[in-house]
Amino acid sequence: MDLTTPALLFPAISLLLLAYTNRFLTLAQVIRQLNTSPNRGAALVQCQLPGLKRRIMLTKYMQGFGVLSFLLCALSMFALFVEAELPGKLLFGASILALTLSLILSLIEVLISTEALALVVSDLEAARETGSPR
Repeated sequence: MDLTTPALLFPAISLLLLAYTNRFLTLAQVIRQLNTSPNRGAALVQCQLPGLKRRIMLTKYMQGFGVLSFLLCALSMFALFVEAELPGKLLFGASILALTLSLILSLIEVLISTEALALVVSDLEAARETGSPR
């Protein structure tokens, strides 16, 4: 294995961390909007709080594993640069594992997010059927 193998992963991890940051900022904005909303005690908002808490926790860990993957990838490139092939391979393997964990957590966060959206859509449909604005 040469230096270019982990170097190929390096920009992908950077872009992934940028996407995670954007998701975090959007989640923070939603939470802040709910906090300032006059309807913050509404049943629909209260139903979403457990999911929001889980999403915050998952985002923290997926970003953490993403950063760990980035760091391990950088260390792998350094090890390969100084011709320490076995440590370079081990660090690269650990980087791939951390990246995999980060992606799995991201998928779980997306699933929770879509459940919350389904809840809102159901509420909108119920409001349409009863003819009452919500």
